[in-house]
Amino acid sequence: MANNQPRRAAVLGGNRIPFMRQFGPYAEASNQDMFTAALDGLVARYNLGGKHIDEVAGGAVIKHSRDYNLIRESVLGSALAPTTSAYDLQQACGTGLETALLVSNKIKLGQIESGIAGGVDTASDAPITVSEKLRTKLLKVNRAKGTANQLKALAAIRPTDLGISFPGNAEPRTGLSMGDHMAITAKKWGITREAQDELAAKSHQNMARAYDEGFNDDLMTSFMGQSRDQNLRPDSSMEKLAKLKPVFGRGDDATMTAGNSTPLSDGASAVLLGSEEWAAEQGLTPLAWFVDGQSAAVDYVHGAEGLLMAPAYAIPRMLERNGLALQDFDYYEIHEAFASTVLSTLKAWEDEAWCREKLGRDSALGSIDRDKLNVNGSSLAAGHPFAATGGRITAVMAKLLHAKGPGSRGLISICAAGGQGVVAILEGA
Repeated sequence: MANNQPRRAAVLGGNRIPFMRQFGPYAEASNQDMFTAALDGLVARYNLGGKHIDEVAGGAVIKHSRDYNLIRESVLGSALAPTTSAYDLQQACGTGLETALLVSNKIKLGQIESGIAGGVDTASDAPITVSEKLRTKLLKVNRAKGTANQLKALAAIRPTDLGISFPGNAEPRTGLSMGDHMAITAKKWGITREAQDELAAKSHQNMARAYDEGFNDDLMTSFMGQSRDQNLRPDSSMEKLAKLKPVFGRGDDATMTAGNSTPLSDGASAVLLGSEEWAAEQGLTPLAWFVDGQSAAVDYVHGAEGLLMAPAYAIPRMLERNGLALQDFDYYEIHEAFASTVLSTLKAWEDEAWCREKLGRDSALGSIDRDKLNVNGSSLAAGHPFAATGGRITAVMAKLLHAKGPGSRGLISICAAGGQGVVAILEGA
């Protein structure tokens, strides 16, 4: 009978390509191009060329219908052995972290020995669809039998039916963009423009320092002649950010600008995970252990909670399961979809009334040491290709924890469209 005791899953390394702004240098790169490049960079760094990996899990939020098997096709185009199975998974911006959680759980259960998790997204090479009226009428043309019936169906198409649609980031059930949703939440929590600009400037400054220190040297490979994140502004400051006009929210008290919000971006990331035994066989050193993960969702449709506040609920559940307090961590990686997302989440955890009403706690979760937050910059500086962010953050956290030493802890939080969130705990190996 098999041993049913869970074992540990190691994060062994990560790789991504530099993230570019929409319609930038990757304007003509496909999701498959970018994810294959991220995979091949990982393969080269960890000497996996021609080797079989038990599975690759990944996904993209925006993809063409031709990309129904995107991750498997990327594997077949990479230097991995063609016997490596692969599949697509999608949970909006939580995709990358959710795949890492899934792969790590399979390793813990002994179902696989090795896996790669990640994600990719292009905001440039987006699928274009025809209007719904035209699509419906074209399907009728296709179903019609005989030339006469087809011509009759074609004649039903009117000039007003013509038009194309681009994928957007508006929530289908509210019609509001993610930024407009976040503006409502920021106003509710009283998040000031100054606080948002301060966090944004620090993200750029921290990431610029990390580049200067070589932190990203073994986390990235160049792609299409690019070796640094295009959105990074090393000279970012509160004074410069203060000059930008609000782009989300309404009225004189609108606070969210293009500077304290992430831009639409293109990019890909991948994380290598494995059992201790497999890592030893490959001569690889575990950087961190993938301890636990949790997802949550909130009712933003009826106004019970803000669209991007689900991680505020997921983390307390995960902490309680692991017997940990919010302050028991050496590093916090909270995805900067918007600066106000991070600040609203932190403020909620510090609010005793909110924690009592929403979480059923006797007291607030409390504050965190801000010096441990996104210490090498995050999405405001790097950019945010939706499904690729989880892989980027997981790889960064694993490297930070390995440098900190065994037993160190890291907390990851990623908000996602649809009122969802995915969070995780890593421990230094």
